[in-house]
Amino acid sequence: MKIAAFNVENLFDRAKAFNENDSSITTEVLQAVSEINVIFEKASYSTIDQNRILELFEILDLMKSDRGDYVLLRQIRERIVSRPRNKPVRIVAQGRSEWIGWVELKTEPVNEIAVLNTGKVIRDVNADILAVIEAEDRVSLKKFSNYVLKRVNGEEYEEIMLVDGNDDRGIDVGILTKNDYKIRTVRSHIHDLKIDGNPIFSRDCPEYEIITPSGEVIWVIPNHFKSKFGGNNASSREKRRLQAKRTAEIYQELIRTGNKNVIVLGDLNDTPDSAPLGPLLKDTDLKDISEHPKFETGEFDGNGTFGLGNDSQKIDYLLLSPNLFGKVDSGGLFRKGAWAGVNPQRWEIYDDITKKVHVASDHHVIWAEINI
Repeated sequence: MKIAAFNVENLFDRAKAFNENDSSITTEVLQAVSEINVIFEKASYSTIDQNRILELFEILDLMKSDRGDYVLLRQIRERIVSRPRNKPVRIVAQGRSEWIGWVELKTEPVNEIAVLNTGKVIRDVNADILAVIEAEDRVSLKKFSNYVLKRVNGEEYEEIMLVDGNDDRGIDVGILTKNDYKIRTVRSHIHDLKIDGNPIFSRDCPEYEIITPSGEVIWVIPNHFKSKFGGNNASSREKRRLQAKRTAEIYQELIRTGNKNVIVLGDLNDTPDSAPLGPLLKDTDLKDISEHPKFETGEFDGNGTFGLGNDSQKIDYLLLSPNLFGKVDSGGLFRKGAWAGVNPQRWEIYDDITKKVHVASDHHVIWAEINI
């Protein structure tokens, strides 16, 4: 059985703000969108709230119309803002009950060469079970399997599942299987809540029960923890810690109820020595495939799974229960679709990757072959 995890960074459409070379622009837009939508939910808008909304409109280029450079203001019923000609823009709704709407990120198509390179990566890794991170939705996954993989002479996946998660930007986690690996059970954790009533998981922490061709049962738990993008502040670290803690609880419950074959994998957005990942990496018996003696990093001697592959850039994981770790035949990183730097290149890349916009993803695939 070959299993892999790959953050595809959206298959067809991606938030426009994420495509900026200047990361400060992306950070400013994301923070402004988050803040303004929180204010919108207030029962009443104070003068301070109204002034702040206008400030955020300025940042998001919404002072003249509902369409900014990077965002859309959706005003579904009634309106929050008035933009009279030759007069100041003003907030007209007094609270949440007076209108329905929100601000959302605009998307734009992913570069076609990048889409095809994503297909090549998935084709060449050729996993029986593939966990994908930052996929738009199940329909997009199915179209990608049916059309893009076919176009690059890859093998289509037979079963595809994705549960819409808590992130409204279209970056969910899903799973694809082939070669008669069957998805039998799906459990979602989008409704697991923190003490304050907000969701624990930024996306979801789905549990997939998969039956192998030989009849073995494998539980696969893909995940995508809170990003450091926009700042790794105390709130961000605490959210990742709570996500790691809850994922560990889900894993331990599976083990407690007699399931020996469990895999936790995906983009955990932090390094192995980080405190937030401690509940998962240190307080359970899960084993990281990169610690296995048969794990190989390839041409470049670094464990990093993101960017240029430095050890400090290890944020993607494939964690195995002890029973599976003991049955590993091989494992490694597949980097051919990622930017390899220049003069010299750190690893071989596809011929049509001539600039960064052509890469399949900034993330590298992490995989394992298990004799089960």
